[in-house]
Amino acid sequence: MGAQDAASVEGIATALLTALFSAADLFANELLLFAGIWFLIGAVDDLALDFVWLINLLRGRGQARDHDHADAGQPWRYAVFVPAWDEAEVIGDMVAHCLARWPDDDYRLYVGVYANDPATADAARHGAAGDMRLRLVTMSTTGPSSKADCLNRIWQAMTEDETGQGWRFDAIALHDAEDVVRAAEFQVYRRWLSDHDFVQIPVRPLIDRASRLVGGHYADEFAEAHLRKMPVRARMGVAMPCAGVGCAFRRATLQRLAGASGGNAPFATDSLTEDYELGIRIHEQGGRGAFVRERDGAGDLVATRAYFPGDLRAAVRQKTRWMIGIALSGWDRTGWGGSIAEIWMRARDRRSALAALVIVAGYLGLLLWLVVAIAETLGLYQPAPPDPASRVLLVATGFTLVWRLIVRAACTGWNHGASEALWSLPRALVSNVIAVMAARRALQAYIASLNGAPLAWDKTQHRIPAAMERQRGEPAAARPAMIGEGRG
Repeated sequence: MGAQDAASVEGIATALLTALFSAADLFANELLLFAGIWFLIGAVDDLALDFVWLINLLRGRGQARDHDHADAGQPWRYAVFVPAWDEAEVIGDMVAHCLARWPDDDYRLYVGVYANDPATADAARHGAAGDMRLRLVTMSTTGPSSKADCLNRIWQAMTEDETGQGWRFDAIALHDAEDVVRAAEFQVYRRWLSDHDFVQIPVRPLIDRASRLVGGHYADEFAEAHLRKMPVRARMGVAMPCAGVGCAFRRATLQRLAGASGGNAPFATDSLTEDYELGIRIHEQGGRGAFVRERDGAGDLVATRAYFPGDLRAAVRQKTRWMIGIALSGWDRTGWGGSIAEIWMRARDRRSALAALVIVAGYLGLLLWLVVAIAETLGLYQPAPPDPASRVLLVATGFTLVWRLIVRAACTGWNHGASEALWSLPRALVSNVIAVMAARRALQAYIASLNGAPLAWDKTQHRIPAAMERQRGEPAAARPAMIGEGRG
C-alpha cells in the first residue's frame, strides 16, 4: 500500500471517528437536555414540598410529639389483621412478640393462613403457646391468592366471631408477619381514632449491616417519606395513603367500605397496593386520616419496625409491585381527586415511572458525554462549546441534586444517626438502579395486563430481628381470658 493509499485510509478512519464522536456528542446533549429539564421540574416540585415542610417545622407541626399520658377514655377492643403466606420463618416470633408487647386482653390477633401452608399455621400456634388471643383464619382457597383476598377473609371471620360473641371490635389494625410492634401503639390509635377514621404511624426500616446498600435504601426512602412527605400531606388535608402496616381504622369505616363493595370485602382484591388505595377510598367517602409521629414514655418513636428485602432481585420485585399499583394501574383506579393539592400529591405518587425514564436518559447522557470528553482529551474530537442556556440548566440541576442529597441525608440521620446519613449518599445511586429495573418490569407487566393478563402478587421473603427470636419450646403463660369478658 502506498503512502497515498495509507493517507486515504487514515482520512476515512478519522472521518468515521469524527462522525461517531459527533453523533455521541449530539445524543449526549439531547439526552442531558431532556433529563435536565425533567430533573428541574422535579426539583421545583420537591422544593415546593420542602418549603411547606420547613414552615411546619418552624411552627412546631412537623416534629414528633411527646406521648400524652392522659386517659383517652375506656380502652377499645382491637382486631389485629396479619395476612401470612409462606411465613413459617417469622410468624411464630412475630406472634410471640405481639402477645408479649401487648399484655392486655383488649385485642385479638387474627392471622390468615392457607390450608396448603401448614408450616405457617403451626409456627403461629407455637408462637402463641396456647394464648387464646390468637385466632387463626384458614383460607378456603389454595395459596397464595393475594394480600387483599387474605385480609377480606380475615374480616369475614372477624364479623362471624362478633355475631357469635354478641359484641363488636372498635378498631382494626394492620400488620405484616415480619413487623416489630410498639407497646404504645394502641394508645396512639385510641386517641386519634376518637375524631379520625384511620391513623398511620411511621414505618422505620431496620438496617442490616450485611445489606447496607440494598436493604438500607428503604431506610432512606421511608425516613424522607415519613418525616417530610406524609406530615405535609396531613397538614394539607389531602388523601392519606396507608402503608399497610402500623395503621388502624375505625371498624365502622371499614364496614362502610365493605358495604360499598357489595360482597362484605373492604379490601380491593384487584389491586396490588390495596393498602395505598384504602386511605384514598376513605378520603373519597368523606373520612379523615391522620399521620402521627409520637414518642412513648421512654422517649422512643412509636413506629413499626421491620427488615425490608436485602438482595437486589427481591427489592426489584417489591418495587415493581408498588410501581404497578400506585403509578400505573392506580392512575386508572383512583383518579386525580378534586383539589389542586390533591392533584399535586397524586402526581407526586405517580411520577416514579417517568422518573425512571429520566434517570436512564441522564445516566446514558453522562456516559456519552464521558466518551466525548475522553476523545477531546486524546485530541480525537473537538466538541462545540455548550450554549449558555445548557450551562444554566446544568448548574441548576447540579445545585438541586446536592440539595436533594442533603435533605435525604438529614432525614436518614434524624432517624438512624450520622453514620447512616453518610451511607444514604451512595444508597441514592442504588435506589436509582432499583427504580430503573423495577420500572422496566412494571411497564411490561402493566402492558400485558391491558391485554388481559392478570397482575400477579409477587410476594417477597421476610425475616425478623434476631433479638426477637424466642427460644423454641419456651412456654408462654396461657391467657384464658377472652377479649371483652365482662364488658359485653
